[in-house]
Amino acid sequence: MTDEPKPAAAASTDPRARIVDALLALAAERRFEEISIAEIAGRAQVSFADFRDAFPSKGAILAGFARRIDRVALSAGGADLDAGKRDRLFDALMRRLDAMAPYREGLREIVAWLKRDPVAALAMNGSLINSLRFALASAGIDCEGASGAIKLQGLALAWTRVVGVWLDDSEPDLSKTMAALDRELTRGERAVAAVEGLEKFVAPFAAAAQTACAKGRRAGQAVRRRARGEDAPRSTDSP
Repeated sequence: MTDEPKPAAAASTDPRARIVDALLALAAERRFEEISIAEIAGRAQVSFADFRDAFPSKGAILAGFARRIDRVALSAGGADLDAGKRDRLFDALMRRLDAMAPYREGLREIVAWLKRDPVAALAMNGSLINSLRFALASAGIDCEGASGAIKLQGLALAWTRVVGVWLDDSEPDLSKTMAALDRELTRGERAVAAVEGLEKFVAPFAAAAQTACAKGRRAGQAVRRRARGEDAPRSTDSP
């Protein structure tokens, strides 16, 4: 197996980039909980003032790292219009893993930390959802509305499982990772089909309920006006 590329040395003129690199490098060396703000600032060679301007916390640094990965993955290539949406999503997610490869050891500890700290995992879920929203959009998959929210959260759970396989996949071609991703997408397709079918089934009932609620509100307003001795509003069509 060839050596993985290493993250770029902290030579960037952008303090945000240096802070992100510093945290990922430190995470490869020790438990995430033990990494202090002072250590990150020292490794990144930034002042506390510049650090505070860039990020308020370690969690915010991880969100910044996620945006870095998003940019690399989304810039790596356009969607193959001849491919199906599932294949486009597969490629989009594999591009994310390619972008994450230089930081694998740091990410290994970060994933372990999230398992140890469910509150932090819940907080980071929002950042992951934002990343996956763009992955779905780049594949031409709608993620709006109630079914879109279910797609996003389901994909977030699937992605977490795939990353767990990826971290321990020593094959140069990532065959185990690709097999895991293929299984998760197949499972997700079935779940989404069920959700969209249910959404279509309940849509007429939801519309009827909204109409009934609107009529109920109008009737209630008329009763309250009569109780106050107010005249009902005249129709503009009356002569």
